[in-house]
Amino acid sequence: MPDFMQKWGEYTARFEETLKKFCAGLDDCRPQILAESLRYSLNIGGKRIRPTLVYATGELLGVPCEAVEKFALALELIHTYSLIHDDLPEMDNDPFRRGKPSNHVVYGAGNAVLAGDGLLNCAFEILLEECAKGEARISAARFIAKSAGVYGMIAGQSADLLHENDKGADDGVLQFIYENKTGALITASVVAPSILCGGKYYSELSAFGRELGFLFQLTDDILDVEGDFGSLGKSTGKDQKEGKYTAVGLYGVENCKIQADLIASKCAGILDGIEGDISFLKDLVYFVRTRRK
Repeated sequence: MPDFMQKWGEYTARFEETLKKFCAGLDDCRPQILAESLRYSLNIGGKRIRPTLVYATGELLGVPCEAVEKFALALELIHTYSLIHDDLPEMDNDPFRRGKPSNHVVYGAGNAVLAGDGLLNCAFEILLEECAKGEARISAARFIAKSAGVYGMIAGQSADLLHENDKGADDGVLQFIYENKTGALITASVVAPSILCGGKYYSELSAFGRELGFLFQLTDDILDVEGDFGSLGKSTGKDQKEGKYTAVGLYGVENCKIQADLIASKCAGILDGIEGDISFLKDLVYFVRTRRK
């Protein structure tokens, strides 16, 4: 998919420029270890799928990149903070992230907590600045905040911890974890641009984000079994060791692959209800389904 990868490259290159400016603005942050730890986790790579979704959805809906740029940045800051905290010994206890030592390994657990807190607060500073530009931006910022909070991502993380080592399948619990832990921010990435243009295709994009988030987490759990450190850049086999409540643990890898194919088809079907060039988003669904890292 050369056209897809070219477009992905354009989106990520644009975002990296935005991120570069943000990181440059941290020069005044004191003490220096705080600024270093923030930059460290932001600059160790990643797929940048959330900013890419913001840009791609904005383009589909006719929203200029400049209008969604700060929302893309805020979402990536929130996502990165969640990864820093997720790697902590009290959470997933993972010493590696994207092939490099996790933030807490480099800077210590206390500083890692503060780095995560700092990125979250920076994200809200950015969103508050956007709120001064009109009602639609207030609504988009509110949606992102709720998606990141106790009715979204944090709720999913809490449920993920609560249900470790649970026995027996409960689709409701699994759905709650997947939709909130991963799906909430992915949904916000496609809904925020919709809100900025008056809620255009709001229902379709909400449903698409929800399903794509589920697909992303499902493939992530499959890769925890079938992937390797060289490709993933993080430890594998941890879900089973820690008794994580995952679809793979409940239903097995092969059944999950079938489910992932069905969800990918559902995502594509939702996109068919949207007028415009949906080819990139359809290819992105395929990318998520077939990714190896």
